[in-house]
Amino acid sequence: MDVLIEAFVNVTQPLCLLMLVTGVGIGLVVGAVPGIGGIFGLVMVIPFTFQLDPYAAFALLLGLSAVITTSDTIPAVLIGVPGSVGAIATVEDGHPLAQQGQAARALGAAYSASMLGGIFGALVLGLSIPVIRPLILSLQTPDFLAVALIGLIFVAFISGKDPLKGVAALLLGMLLSFVGLDPHSGAERFTFDLVYLWGGIPLAILFLGLFALPEMAALLQRGRVSDHPARIDAQGLWRGVRETLAEWRLVLACSSVGALIGAIPGVGVTVIDWVAYGIARRFHPAGPVYGQGNIAGVIAPESANNAKEGGYLIPTLVLGLPGSATMTILLAAFTVHGLVPGPEMLGKNLPLTYAMVMFLVLANILGTGTCLLLTRHLAALTTIPASRIVPVALVLITLGAFQTNGRLADIVVLCGAGALGVAMKSGGWSRAAFSLGFVLGPTVERYAFLSYKLHGSAMFLRPSLVLAALAILAIIAAWVWQQRREGPRTAAPETGWAGFAALFALALAAVGLLSGLNVTARSFPVLTAVALMVIAGLGLLRGLRAGTRLSLGLPPKPVLITLGLCLTLTGLLYLCGLAAAAAVFTLMTISAAERRFSLSAACVGLVLSGLVVVLFEKITLADWPAGVIWSLFG
Repeated sequence: MDVLIEAFVNVTQPLCLLMLVTGVGIGLVVGAVPGIGGIFGLVMVIPFTFQLDPYAAFALLLGLSAVITTSDTIPAVLIGVPGSVGAIATVEDGHPLAQQGQAARALGAAYSASMLGGIFGALVLGLSIPVIRPLILSLQTPDFLAVALIGLIFVAFISGKDPLKGVAALLLGMLLSFVGLDPHSGAERFTFDLVYLWGGIPLAILFLGLFALPEMAALLQRGRVSDHPARIDAQGLWRGVRETLAEWRLVLACSSVGALIGAIPGVGVTVIDWVAYGIARRFHPAGPVYGQGNIAGVIAPESANNAKEGGYLIPTLVLGLPGSATMTILLAAFTVHGLVPGPEMLGKNLPLTYAMVMFLVLANILGTGTCLLLTRHLAALTTIPASRIVPVALVLITLGAFQTNGRLADIVVLCGAGALGVAMKSGGWSRAAFSLGFVLGPTVERYAFLSYKLHGSAMFLRPSLVLAALAILAIIAAWVWQQRREGPRTAAPETGWAGFAALFALALAAVGLLSGLNVTARSFPVLTAVALMVIAGLGLLRGLRAGTRLSLGLPPKPVLITLGLCLTLTGLLYLCGLAAAAAVFTLMTISAAERRFSLSAACVGLVLSGLVVVLFEKITLADWPAGVIWSLFG
């Protein structure tokens, strides 16, 4: 009881509540704009959490992630384009209802189902803690190593359509996570004598480039989501709410499915949504034909996809294994704030764990209430052209990266990560698996090092590691059997073998660079590099046998424009300082895209300039270049 009281006291602090409201507001906007997604929103705000205490930081992050699958329903229903993958199943019946003039009814049902599902998922998380806590506290270091290894290989194999690419992406992420000073011996690994890399590749910058920049390039390519604003009436919204309450059994069943399946690491929200949709079709046949406007086809997936957040947090908090790509970003936030998932989150940090449950409940209630009141305004976000969204987002992305260390190298890393993100997205390589490898690489190395120090070679005889080895072999054997059973059609990759060739060369070079280091510093990175060589070699041979040709081309024009705009903003930052750079960049890019100067573009620039000054100067207290122009007059 004392723990719950402490958690409640911290949750109700003014700063925590302010961050929760801010996170909910950002999450609703991000969810309502198709194609951006929760990962984009989380990586955008992580830099702002550096100066916050863990309670305020996770109030912001969980407030954002909890409500994205509430507002992503707006474009799914109104224009048939899901705001995120969590609303794909909702399109099936939500959009037909909108075409029949019942958009408000569908949205009201979706909002209320999302709220009830989110609260249920949070309660599942809270009630599971007392049950799981004794088990986790009894585990030893080798046991956590075993769990981490099983989770890594499991998530890698189910990430994307090609398990081989998933494993390769995971190993690449792990290899890059070893950049910096070895924590055990102090030796330099992959630093190339650059002091900037002694602390490793900055996590926040890497994720901003990997996830945010490719989405901005894709948004530039699309131009605009929709030209038709929606008509929403309050009567229809409340009708949908009443129908959700009347279908409480369906809500309970689908929320249970969302929370339970969400607790399995690596199972995506799309799977959860379609399972819930299938339950509705099987056990709730009443009403119109599914796919033609059955309200149960909206209620079922919406209750499941919000309940999953509580389920996702169970393996993330307890085992350090993220339940989804967004939880990988949340796991990165744990690292930033010096928190270690596992026994610590169920021991000395137990009040913070219960506070997260409360944040989820409050975020879902606040998000639903906001959507019911402001749906008309949120719906207007779907009609904003990319020429207005992209410049504003790029200012926040670039400045968020730069404020990490305040060095030009931050922008170089951002653009490099952006190029990598675009290549992975276009080539079908799992960025979620890469992120998981990057976040958990040092953790797995630490568990392996400590296990060997404590138990010696006897660690390999512990039941948990033996079972882990058998589980990994079983997963690999199942994949090999599937490949042989389905034949050459499955074996032939959708893209050429250039990616596998590049990974093989990179892994080979990594082994060479590590050869001069001591055994402690090089052992785990060498094992990772050798494993990457084996996987890349298999992919290379598969591509050659399938007859796929090597094809190299220039990046798409929107990608080059996006990277060029980041560099342009950085140049303006050094030239005229923070506030002026944001205003000038926004006005310049909007005017160039729309081929005319407009007063509204100038207003956007001025408002954004004031916003970045508050966020990056007053709140984060970072040092910014004064600007060459101002120094000449100063």
